[in-house]
Amino acid sequence: MPRPQIVHRAQEPSDSVLVVAARAGEEWAREAIFRRYSGLVFGLAYRLVGRDHEIDDLVQECFAQALAHLGRLEDPQALPAWLSSLVVRTTHKLLRRRKLATRLGLRRPMDPLEADQLVSPNAPADVQAELRAIYRLIERMPTRLRIALVLRRIEGMSHDEVARAMGTSVSTAKRLLAQAEARLGEALRDPPAQGRPS
Repeated sequence: MPRPQIVHRAQEPSDSVLVVAARAGEEWAREAIFRRYSGLVFGLAYRLVGRDHEIDDLVQECFAQALAHLGRLEDPQALPAWLSSLVVRTTHKLLRRRKLATRLGLRRPMDPLEADQLVSPNAPADVQAELRAIYRLIERMPTRLRIALVLRRIEGMSHDEVARAMGTSVSTAKRLLAQAEARLGEALRDPPAQGRPS
């Protein structure tokens, strides 16, 4: 799935104008924020959790939280990054709840990610193969490692951006990424099918 492009037409209001109007309760501004950024929010949520029956609810929850807490956004021009952070936090909570419910026997294990739906058919064959392998492996990682790896490897975020999106320090983001990369590297070098227990 290609990353959505955010296009601002000259006649459209800036993010700052939309945020100020939405904070004042202007419904048109809230709708404009949703229309402008629904692709970004849905795309990031989709790449973090895959095709999922709860994805639409997750997106709606992210926008409900964003619109309810616009007052916390210090720089209205940082709206896309702020929304991305909100998606990451909301997804993290969802994945943690699911893992706990599965451990307690209240939920059956999640269906595996459909990697073919997440990998662009236009990507080179070696990149497609690596991405499929990554998605199979990250499903089994602890939630924070999974999110950090997706943000870095799939979203292409810098260490600073990963830290901001996850609401952590850069050193913590680097540590999480190092752990995730180590697990990934180990699994790719010696997959379970070759005799290593998973």
